[in-house]
Amino acid sequence: MTDTTTPDDRLIVALDVPNALAGQELAAQIGDAVGFYKIGLGMLTGGGLALANELKQEHGKRIFLDMKLFDIGATVEAAVRGLAQFELDFLTVHGDPHVVRAAREGAADSDMKILAVTILTSLDRGDLDHCLIRDGELSDLVQMRADRAFEAGADGVIASPHEAALIRALPSATGRLIVTPGVRPAGADLGDQKRVATPANAIADGADHIVVGRPVWKSPNPRAAAQAILSELQSPQAHSPNR
Repeated sequence: MTDTTTPDDRLIVALDVPNALAGQELAAQIGDAVGFYKIGLGMLTGGGLALANELKQEHGKRIFLDMKLFDIGATVEAAVRGLAQFELDFLTVHGDPHVVRAAREGAADSDMKILAVTILTSLDRGDLDHCLIRDGELSDLVQMRADRAFEAGADGVIASPHEAALIRALPSATGRLIVTPGVRPAGADLGDQKRVATPANAIADGADHIVVGRPVWKSPNPRAAAQAILSELQSPQAHSPNR
């Protein structure tokens, strides 16, 4: 049965649970409070694609498939073409221009949006040094990668809340999406995230969607946790310049 309510799709809840059964149970607990879910690589071998299709086709949910694809162009194009048949809403690829261009070709005329990963929100400058990534302020590198991804055809980017305003200021960002993980309600455990902000601040800084996982699914009442975040998104502090 398709939900008849229209929830605020600026909130994307990450179903970062072990398998599709756990994901079904979590989505059922949240009910019609949330209309947009992220399914990531961690659930791929646990029925993630089947769950994505079920939530989309049977329950009318929007789906963000977070695969962060990276490979040679021909392989990325083929993978994206295969995923496009599921009529999902968002798909992530790494933000390297050759990857984005290939993904754009694979998505062809489908409605699936290609989102480019700039720099993972769990990384800081020290991590980039260990990975032999070029010198420079992390925020500057994120902004440059976002600009190049837009030029290559990305519909949007994944970036931390700390860089959302910088990306939104780019001329190439006009009409493009900014999706921010690393969002934590005030007082929540940061987990493995290093560049975080509250939901209202992320939206105010230019994000179109925020992705929240652990603060929802680790809560004893996931529906109430999601509703609290949605209430914050309705506050005056969450005015988005992209609206």
